[in-house]
Amino acid sequence: MENAPKSPTEIAQNLMLNHDAFSQWLGIEIVAITQESCTTKMTVSLQMTNGFGVAHGGITYSFADSAFAFACNALGIKSVSIETGISHLRPVFAHDVLTAHAVQNYAGNKTSVFTVEIHNQKAELVALFKGTAYRTGKAW
Repeated sequence: MENAPKSPTEIAQNLMLNHDAFSQWLGIEIVAITQESCTTKMTVSLQMTNGFGVAHGGITYSFADSAFAFACNALGIKSVSIETGISHLRPVFAHDVLTAHAVQNYAGNKTSVFTVEIHNQKAELVALFKGTAYRTGKAW
């Protein structure tokens, strides 16, 4: 049935990640997804580091932004970010394995708010991200 509701996995993996060249370039994998959260994983490559020898801030931002996008769309309504921000708490280095966990904090009729925690392989919190999404009202 074409109009049947789609599962969070179908939306995030098949309809989003499989068509998202940038998230694929980052090496993002979806580890777990529900209608209220998403956990992703990636490994930082040498090409993602800056002149200081640490991951460019845009890498952790993009990683968190992708987890946020998968999570807020998993509710079954096409959603786009309208405001985001990140705090970088610890440096991230080449070969670090990062895990992002996006959690819904609020879901209204037109907006939703998520926070994303990013940890390294030592379980150290390296960044905190907050995103607000506009819910378009259009089903996936």
